[in-house]
Amino acid sequence: MSDFTQKLQNLIQQVGISSFKALSRNADVSEYQVLRLRQGKIEQMRLDVLLKLSKALQIPLSELLSTFLESDIEYQAPPNPQEIADLKREYERSQLQLQQQREILQQEFQQSSLQLLEPLLLQWPTAAQKARDNPELAAVKIVPLVQKPLEKLLQAWGIEAIAPVGSEIPYDPQLQQLKEGTAQPGEIVKVTHAGYIQGARLLYRATVSLVEKL
Repeated sequence: MSDFTQKLQNLIQQVGISSFKALSRNADVSEYQVLRLRQGKIEQMRLDVLLKLSKALQIPLSELLSTFLESDIEYQAPPNPQEIADLKREYERSQLQLQQQREILQQEFQQSSLQLLEPLLLQWPTAAQKARDNPELAAVKIVPLVQKPLEKLLQAWGIEAIAPVGSEIPYDPQLQQLKEGTAQPGEIVKVTHAGYIQGARLLYRATVSLVEKL
């Protein structure tokens, strides 16, 4: 297996990059991709990765290819200008396709979210106006307009509340944040503000307060 470590070392020194790890950061590519370049596996690397590396090393793509396509036995000539132009056009097409896919996914996400929030969007302005017109209107009648669409949205995204507001639960500092004071793990506390988890990922810790001991 060819080893181009010294060649790459010389290139990063020329542009003031301190290490291969720093090169991966500057080029926004993984350290594994830098390792593949050092091992002479450039033919197996994606074009977008090679373009990022050539930019970080401040050399043309053609020079990067000619440097790291060289074998131990014989020199391999770099691609001609037409091949480079074709590669660049292919990269630009792939970038355009990715952008279009992102826009489509964003539109689909917005559409699905709007469907879940439809009752709130349609009914909340009217309910809010009625509350302004009649300050004595019980808030409990308005709460479901907000609560039900929100619950459906959270359920669709796989998000769960850590514990209901007002419930008393054992203190877990990994999932809960004390408003004030200190508590030992397992000590009973009261939930004042909701926290949320999504699968195994913690989104927001629940806010809790100490329970007064009688």
